[in-house]
Amino acid sequence: MSALIELKYFNTFWLKRIKSVADVTPGTTRNYGSNTGATFTFTGTADLLEMNVGQQVTMPYIDGNGDSQFYSSYIVERISDISFKAAEALTGTVDTAVTPVLTFGKIINFDNIPQSYADSAANDWVIEESRIRGGYNNTTVDFGVKAYLVEDEPNQLHRFSSLIHSGIFNSRTGVNQTNQFSVAEDISRTIDPANGSIQKLYAEDTNLIIFQENKVSKSLIDKDAIYSAEGNASVTSRNLVIGQNVAYAGEYGISTDPESFAVNGYRKYFTDRDQNVVCRLSMDGITPISNYGMTDFFRDKLSSATSNIIGGWDAHNKQYVLTIPQPPVTEGPISVPGYETLAFDEVAKGWVSLFDYKPNQIFSLNNNYFTTKLGKIYRHYALAPGTQARAVFYGTQEESSVTFVFNGGPSMVKNFQTINYEGDTGWRMTEFKTNTDNAFPISQAFFATTLAEMQNALLVNNFKLKEDKYYADITNNTSSQNGEVVFGRSSSGVKGFFGEVTMTVDNSSGKKELFAVSTGFVRSS
Repeated sequence: MSALIELKYFNTFWLKRIKSVADVTPGTTRNYGSNTGATFTFTGTADLLEMNVGQQVTMPYIDGNGDSQFYSSYIVERISDISFKAAEALTGTVDTAVTPVLTFGKIINFDNIPQSYADSAANDWVIEESRIRGGYNNTTVDFGVKAYLVEDEPNQLHRFSSLIHSGIFNSRTGVNQTNQFSVAEDISRTIDPANGSIQKLYAEDTNLIIFQENKVSKSLIDKDAIYSAEGNASVTSRNLVIGQNVAYAGEYGISTDPESFAVNGYRKYFTDRDQNVVCRLSMDGITPISNYGMTDFFRDKLSSATSNIIGGWDAHNKQYVLTIPQPPVTEGPISVPGYETLAFDEVAKGWVSLFDYKPNQIFSLNNNYFTTKLGKIYRHYALAPGTQARAVFYGTQEESSVTFVFNGGPSMVKNFQTINYEGDTGWRMTEFKTNTDNAFPISQAFFATTLAEMQNALLVNNFKLKEDKYYADITNNTSSQNGEVVFGRSSSGVKGFFGEVTMTVDNSSGKKELFAVSTGFVRSS
């Protein structure tokens, strides 16, 4: 019986090692010394330069019972120059009366190669693909002959503000010149080095947008701009891949945070921690969107960022999401990394929400919003199977909170006495503070079914349901001051010009709506 298997998609890759700390040599043999489980140590002191992570190891041997055995595994860790750790332990004991020989084979496992074959990530392994742009059923190219240049001193040269392009790939004729870098042609462009290094490139239509540390510009592709005496620009065709470079107005760049870049349509978002702003690049140029009511916030947070700033586009809510790492904060006996994650909405023209999650990456696919955390991919706005819990971030249940300000009659000193809200049960007031006073928290509504529960409820400051609204008295928690008359904890109300309120809810049982919140106050006497 035979079967025909049709491959819908096939691609090939080259895995190329750029720089290694050990030369893996398949077929090399070494005398076995000893082992402790999966850790092997060889006899002698000579360095085993031909051995490293991912390499297959095999060894025929006689065990303690006199039976012939065969061991086969691969290296997962190079412990020292004469020892390594394998993926599997050797079973039984080895009769060393006849010296067993261990043979190093080819590399058969690549899981731990990036950490073991390079002294830095920049000198690690690269994957070269045979399909143009890696698209499904795109045209493949034959790697063929690779051009090379022999230099007497093969030293690396880093040009941090320069661009270079290869030959082109003609999809119509199949001519591929992407491996050609002709020194006889004008194939390089140097961007003003005074604006720092190039951190990000983004191709849009026939322009190449260049993000430097302190400037954003665009290079015209296959065209140039000719300016009239009046300063008006007209575009003309030119036989150059990288044409004229034109800088955008404004002294803004992307600093050293290319991870903050996100794009939606013709809008590009990024941060400039040197200027302490968040910017949007669109058809009207660069706009500092951090000025939309958040100038002070970003001035403080961006200047104190401890590592790379992460940005991405949330296709589900149509928002730009930004995570700013902050110095560690102390929570009880431990110190945890600090962060600020928030979102910008174009419809609202402002920053609309703060989030309790810190992603490693942010991206969207097929109108779904994803983030990564510790090597795992998480889909947002999706309920876990068999649960209605909301606000579960990376396996941890979080609470939701809304903070707002009561500021009617801003010049009048008020005595805030009551608070009420419309919405689902489960909400509680975790904080009410003014410019001078603080209030005790207010618990969620409790519905007693017995006399004992009713008596206990009288001792708890919680919301009461009345005519489909939840009410509660505000109890002052501020130490008394000179001249004040206080009648114990039963005294209600907090005084001040304004009231800042935080409402909090547990999302473990499902979504909770908060429709409206109001307060009752009188003019302070």
